[in-house]
Amino acid sequence: MSSAVNQGANRLSAWQLASYSAFALPLAMAALPLYVQLPRFYGELGVSLTALGFILLAARALDAIQDPLLGLWCDRWGADGRGIGGRRAFVACAVPLLGIGIWGLFHPLDTDTGRIPLLMLLLVIVHLGFSMGSIGYQAWGAQLSRDVHERTRITAYRESMTLVGVIIASVLPAALGEGTLEQMGRFGWVFLAILVAGVLLTLTHAPAPARASPEVRPMQLSDLFAPLQQGSFRRLLALFMFSGVAAAIPSTLVLFFVADVLGAASWTPAFLGAYFLSGALSMPLWVALSRRTGKSVAWTVSMALAVMAFIWAYALGAGDTWAFLAICIASGAALGADLALPPSILADVIDDEQGGEGREGAYFGLWNFASKANLALAAGLALPLVSAFGYTPGSTGSGGAALSAVYCLVPCLLKLVSAALLWYRPPLAPLAWRE
Repeated sequence: MSSAVNQGANRLSAWQLASYSAFALPLAMAALPLYVQLPRFYGELGVSLTALGFILLAARALDAIQDPLLGLWCDRWGADGRGIGGRRAFVACAVPLLGIGIWGLFHPLDTDTGRIPLLMLLLVIVHLGFSMGSIGYQAWGAQLSRDVHERTRITAYRESMTLVGVIIASVLPAALGEGTLEQMGRFGWVFLAILVAGVLLTLTHAPAPARASPEVRPMQLSDLFAPLQQGSFRRLLALFMFSGVAAAIPSTLVLFFVADVLGAASWTPAFLGAYFLSGALSMPLWVALSRRTGKSVAWTVSMALAVMAFIWAYALGAGDTWAFLAICIASGAALGADLALPPSILADVIDDEQGGEGREGAYFGLWNFASKANLALAAGLALPLVSAFGYTPGSTGSGGAALSAVYCLVPCLLKLVSAALLWYRPPLAPLAWRE
């Protein structure tokens, strides 16, 4: 068993955790526009939706493929004798790419000539900066403590700030003026300011890691999939993907469900705000429960909560807005556990492996690849499935019933499978089960 159970480092202060978590806010603010506002923004500029679709698909495919390679590179930086200086440097190098890319995307050329090639180039830059920043940042967090409970506090602080960033990015454009072009242009400037402030706070005040970096050794391509040789990591990754797809399917279909089943499109901001806010506020509860019962028990409880909420949603129909708001709050609370607990268990898995220390980047590179695969699998499963059962946007009747079934019941089935796998064979027993 890993020494992580009893070798608890000093408890990090709230200020140290807040300093480390500050960078999560601009990272989250960068992600949302890429998936939500960008297609509409360039569509209003006159870019062909077909061309835009191919560009986004190519950029996202490249983004997913690069994550494991960036993980290896991050470990090389972190193991070059500079210790956490290597992690800090990796994050710092990501910031100009992220800032220039986001600003450039929402300040496009005034002429059509060269706009599409520049869009592709800027998307590559943004995805590179985002992936570098995310992997280096997560690897840094995994090194901050050797105590299993403290790791959950670290991830809970970080993911709470992530949800705050999502909420800000959701509401900020509407507060910055009229018209998509003007809103997103101003958003680019505000994002730059928040990005600089957040990364400076993290780089200058976040604590150093509890474990030392290993000796420098050449980076080998065989290291790319080395984490998969560890059985506990494979089990955790499978659980993460089952549970992640279950959470991503409702995210893919929620706007359709709200509009065509509930008939409450105007309530969408309230539903999303309640969901993300509940996730952020629930983090301390999951930290406390995991400390008392173990991380796998707490994660299983959250899955049961998610299933109970979505089973109820299947019975809803037109006008059931308040009931759905309650479901958003309950499922948002379950989201809090999905964000806080799996990365904390992953840090335990890394610590448990002989020689795993110093290879956090490789693990989180594969982890981020799986996160992006979850989104792709959810869209690839949910959208064709509702279409096959007769749903088209704007339809009700049997099409609406099919939408409700896929939106509510398929995620429940996947969550039940995840809970069963987690209950009978936790990723790292007994460490992740009951300490």
